[in-house]
Amino acid sequence: MPKTLMTDLAADSGLIEKCWKYLVLGIIQGLTEFLPISSTAHLKVVPMMMGWKDPGISVAAVIQLGSIFAVFAYFRHEVQTILKGISQGFRHGQWQEPNTRLGLGILMGTIPIVIAGMSIKIFWPGFEESPIRSVLSIGIISILMAILLGIGEVLGRRVKPLENITGKDGFIIGLGQALALMPGTSRSGITFTSALLNGFKRQDAARFSFLLGIPSITLAGIVELKNTININSFTDCLPILIGIISSAAISWLAIDWFLKYLQTNTSMAFVTYRFAFGIVLIVWSTIFSPN
Repeated sequence: MPKTLMTDLAADSGLIEKCWKYLVLGIIQGLTEFLPISSTAHLKVVPMMMGWKDPGISVAAVIQLGSIFAVFAYFRHEVQTILKGISQGFRHGQWQEPNTRLGLGILMGTIPIVIAGMSIKIFWPGFEESPIRSVLSIGIISILMAILLGIGEVLGRRVKPLENITGKDGFIIGLGQALALMPGTSRSGITFTSALLNGFKRQDAARFSFLLGIPSITLAGIVELKNTININSFTDCLPILIGIISSAAISWLAIDWFLKYLQTNTSMAFVTYRFAFGIVLIVWSTIFSPN
């Protein structure tokens, strides 16, 4: 077989394998980003259990852009009214309208994770390889977050509608979101839990969790985009594009399912799942001691 043909086949095979992996990563991201079970943990652990390398923070952040596209598509009308509300607030000082307050809550809730993320970038350059991203650490954090979610379900009053949110509420929930920089915490899980503990109804807590993720996930994806793809290379762009598209499609389905699920169910099933997931990871780490 001619050498050039062998080289082409090898290149094609590598591209197909890479596209397949990013398709799987996109599906994992879509299934786990908006359920309170930690997409970051699953994006690290599931590939590892399949014998793949850890995709890393950069790849995970870029694939999350698909989830943001899904949020924009699902809540497109709400996003439009929120943006109008924020504009009215800055232009005319009308901060008491429900959509304006919601926009203010999202803005205030984004501040903690932006500060925390920038601090990690500046002062913790080895964060991606740190012990806090180990399988054992993810397992322990998953169990702790399962307990916290259970407490939120038991103690949360679930009486406050989203229309009554304030900037203070958003900031408090945003403090929880900042903890999601630790793999295993779950951004949607900790914000959902924080909203429950702050008295919000389940569905409203979930909706705010989804909307609050728009600024932080978008910023993280854009920042990491330059570290993930080479815009001059088709073989780099195509797998990432497949990952983003699959993430968007599955995320949309997950958002729709979760909101409908919460109409008649509590989140205790996810408490059980997170607890079991944490136990599995601790056992896996003890037996196999993966790096």
